[in-house]
Amino acid sequence: MSAAAALWRRLRGKRLRASGPAPQRLLVASFGGLIAAGTLLLLHPAATPADRPIGAVDALFTATSATCVTGLVVRDTGSEFTLFGQLVILALIQLGGIGIMTLSLVILRLFGGRFSPISRAVLTQTLAGAGFWEDFWPLLRLVVRFTLSVEALGAAALFVRWWPELGAARAAYAAVFHAISAFSNAGFSIFPDSLVAWRGDAAVNLVIASLVVLGGIGYLTVYEVLAWLRRGRPLSLHSKLALSASAILILAGAALIWLLEWRFSFADFSSGERFWASLFQSVTSRTAGFNTVDIGGLAPATLAVIMLLMFIGGSPGSCAGGVKTTTFGVLVVAAWTRLRRRTHVNLFRRTLSPRPLADALSISLGGLAAVLSGVFLLLTLQQITAGVAQSHALFVEYLFETVSALGTVGLSTGATMTLAPASRLLVTGLMFLGRLGPLTVAAALARRDELTDWRYPEEEVMVG
Repeated sequence: MSAAAALWRRLRGKRLRASGPAPQRLLVASFGGLIAAGTLLLLHPAATPADRPIGAVDALFTATSATCVTGLVVRDTGSEFTLFGQLVILALIQLGGIGIMTLSLVILRLFGGRFSPISRAVLTQTLAGAGFWEDFWPLLRLVVRFTLSVEALGAAALFVRWWPELGAARAAYAAVFHAISAFSNAGFSIFPDSLVAWRGDAAVNLVIASLVVLGGIGYLTVYEVLAWLRRGRPLSLHSKLALSASAILILAGAALIWLLEWRFSFADFSSGERFWASLFQSVTSRTAGFNTVDIGGLAPATLAVIMLLMFIGGSPGSCAGGVKTTTFGVLVVAAWTRLRRRTHVNLFRRTLSPRPLADALSISLGGLAAVLSGVFLLLTLQQITAGVAQSHALFVEYLFETVSALGTVGLSTGATMTLAPASRLLVTGLMFLGRLGPLTVAAALARRDELTDWRYPEEEVMVG
């Protein structure tokens, strides 16, 4: 790095710290403001039928779920909200999804994120200028163009499939709504049973699953893949790991779901329905929240597989939640390296530096602590309001809802709608934490002050 570049980096950091709030507070304020505005709009009489007005708790829950692109609902979106209310939810989903992708990349770009040479070249071509706003607006325009283009293609494909069945007007609205919800990994549906009616339909499953994967793989990875296809530019280690981890999780999850359910809830399905149901649930479990089968009717072992997929989530810089595929991949490769008694973690002919491994471990432990704390608080509240017997009987369901909320997935066994108001407020907080937690942690880690990162003499300790 040249002296001028180093000086600019220092001045930029000072300017950002002095000219405005810390990025963590900015993230919380921006998403909190959007949720507050959405809550007020959903409380407007025009948002719900006159005979079924919505309460403040349910409005806050719905606005948070839409903004954080989670998909958990306490009211059926298609029947208990008017067209105005549904459009408010759709706008919150769209703004939340674009905001998440943009802010993720801006944090990495501005606050010290380290990239490989290929990734750095991609960002250099993507972003123009050196200042905050000069970087932000070109990035925002590209993210918006990419998002709207993919959603338009998905909506067109869904419209062609649903037109004969739903009619032109209904098919057009349903196609646009589900395309935006799928790409944003939100999982909201205007159909009362989500997509159960099309569990064996190849077109609907492929389109929705493709939108979910594109929305959950990360903008940087998609950009690099396009550059590789057009110009043969090699992929970065980040993109290789995100793609390979996603593919392995989708295929392994589908295989496990098929094996665990083919004699039980899938027993009456045709072979095609079993295939699509297994694959779709594996895709949507990691990020989106749509379902083509009754989640509450799945076996406990299957729910355990889905909870693991929800905990891992999607890839960095995307609409997806969870601890992220790259975090999972780094930990698995590191564990395999240690089992083989090797010191350096090697992956795709590259050696990982210690920092990603330490960050992956911190993020995973933080996510696990959040899940344990969340389910403890939820069980405590439900024990007080609903009694010990119900809390004991629904332990797995409450654990599932907690992981779904923190992973911003949106799948539910049906327990969400039975929660007491205090428990709904808790789940609302878990969705907010699950969405902003990774972004806030990323900003905090990226702004680490090297001057306070001192070292003492090293010493060994026995583990295991």
